[in-house]
Amino acid sequence: MGNDTQAKSAMETLLEDKKYLNIPKVTDVVKGRIVSITKNEVRVDIEGYRTGVARGREIIDPSRSVDDMKVGDQVEATVIDLENENGEVELSFRFAGHRKAWDALIALFRSGEIIAVKVLEASKGGLLVRVNNISGFLPVSQLSPENYPRVAGGDKSKILEKLKSFIGKSMDVQVLDVNEAEEKLIVSEKSVWEKKQKDVISKYKIGDQVEGTVSALTDFGAFVKFDILEGLVHISEIAWQRIDHPSDLLKMGDKVKAEIIDIDGSKVFLSMKKLVEDPWKRAGQKYKVGQVVVGKILKANPFGFFVELDPEIHGLAHISELSKKPVKDLTEIAKVGEEREFMIVSVEPEQHRLGLSIKAMTEPKSEKKDEEEEAEEKTEEKA
Repeated sequence: MGNDTQAKSAMETLLEDKKYLNIPKVTDVVKGRIVSITKNEVRVDIEGYRTGVARGREIIDPSRSVDDMKVGDQVEATVIDLENENGEVELSFRFAGHRKAWDALIALFRSGEIIAVKVLEASKGGLLVRVNNISGFLPVSQLSPENYPRVAGGDKSKILEKLKSFIGKSMDVQVLDVNEAEEKLIVSEKSVWEKKQKDVISKYKIGDQVEGTVSALTDFGAFVKFDILEGLVHISEIAWQRIDHPSDLLKMGDKVKAEIIDIDGSKVFLSMKKLVEDPWKRAGQKYKVGQVVVGKILKANPFGFFVELDPEIHGLAHISELSKKPVKDLTEIAKVGEEREFMIVSVEPEQHRLGLSIKAMTEPKSEKKDEEEEAEEKTEEKA
């Protein structure tokens, strides 16, 4: 009787000790080696237990491709049933692989490692990519400056066309955000670009002069590529005179010189006009109040005409200075492209302003003289 009790106690101890009998539970992740592979089934010899099988959709492993599996490989699988209709342990690579894949993504996020991804699809918002067999998204805003779709007017169809050109190509990215619960994976190409820029940007400082090539033109300015960097010349920093669009003075591929006026992280801001003497410094000597000049009308706005006196100095003929009578239609006075005489009624070099008048040309001399003296006094007061 005592021997039976001792034997029973030993047996219970042995069964309870998973060191000797590795009996898994449902949802446990087990390790084993693949013993056979068919189109719909993969059999695995579970360490310390028996044979298990993964079938159908449970063969799919988010952490690796099924095509990469071969007999003898060590794998991990999740137990979904301890005994199926054939007496085998029912396994799933899908659950175990899902956990493994997301753990790997979290590790990539924490390490900041640069990885290569293939672009699968494109939408107006960005690119669909795959990382470790998990679908991820690369937003347009996270593309590097080189690949960012700079489209005039923000035409969405043209942006999509540009994005589609990346399908099938490989890009170096970093994991920007990972959320397993929401199955959200965001990657960034721009962060990789910024990382590569840091060492190069550190060589430059505000005030440095650079020489580069115009790499893009937009409504708000021109991008200039120099070294491995790219800087923005805002439209207001291209030239001293007023321009409607950077393409008025620049074209793609032009070689230009510029000065660095600001560095904000990976962003470099440039000025071309700072390398050229401000022509308005000489405007007060060249142009005087009361002087009659010939100017070319460049543009008509509701408030008057922009007039070119020379390539660098432009003046404004306000609508109130075009005629003694109220002006309803500017084309009644003159048309864009025409040249005609104007009288200078104000010169403000520091504000880059010069006022012109047609109305003053027809006023009596005594009246004109009073206005000229008044304008000169105002100019002297401001100086």
